[in-house]
Amino acid sequence: MLVVTTENVPGRQVVQVKGQVFGVVVRSRGIGGNVMAGLRSLVGGEIHEYTQMLEEARRHALDRLVENAKLMGANAVVMMRFDSAEIGQTMSEIVAYGTAVVLDPPT
Repeated sequence: MLVVTTENVPGRQVVQVKGQVFGVVVRSRGIGGNVMAGLRSLVGGEIHEYTQMLEEARRHALDRLVENAKLMGANAVVMMRFDSAEIGQTMSEIVAYGTAVVLDPPT
């Protein structure tokens, strides 16, 4: 499955638009991760526990986006974006979204 952040794919033509597609993940750090992150925030710098959590959440959101696009009969997603939000003070929501399309076969 081709996933791009651009509107078009060079050398390929969109032959059908299937519609909007998304993948959502909500994650929460365990108590141990929150304690370690809290301690790290006292001295400043990157909080590796949260960075790792968000990287994994983005990968999972993208995997879900691809699965949903396949279910719609698409072979590509264009204009893919990520969005994130905080739910409460302990959870993060990551959304991958875009437009599911069918591209013509490569030449």
